[in-house]
Amino acid sequence: MGWLLVFLAALSEFVGVIGLKKFSENKSLAMGLMYYSGFGIAFFFLYNSFKFLQVSTAYAVWIGIGTAGAVLINMVFFGESKSAGRVASLALIVVGVVGLKALS
Repeated sequence: MGWLLVFLAALSEFVGVIGLKKFSENKSLAMGLMYYSGFGIAFFFLYNSFKFLQVSTAYAVWIGIGTAGAVLINMVFFGESKSAGRVASLALIVVGVVGLKALS
């Protein structure tokens, strides 16, 4: 159950990241709601995951998934650089998250 909550927190964070990008371009109420609610719901799920998982591991995995997801979202949908260095760094984040999950 704890890992499901961390996963839902990460998905909600992706919504917040998209909302943040859109809100920075267009200060509309809809984009602001997407931004704030995405991150708010993410914190709700993350907080509840702490009932099942160690805070340090759940938080680190959530941050890793969120960071990797934000980079991928911005590369694919918003035209950010897809340089070899960025892709390699992204791969290292994923390896670290998988390692933390596997060892907990």
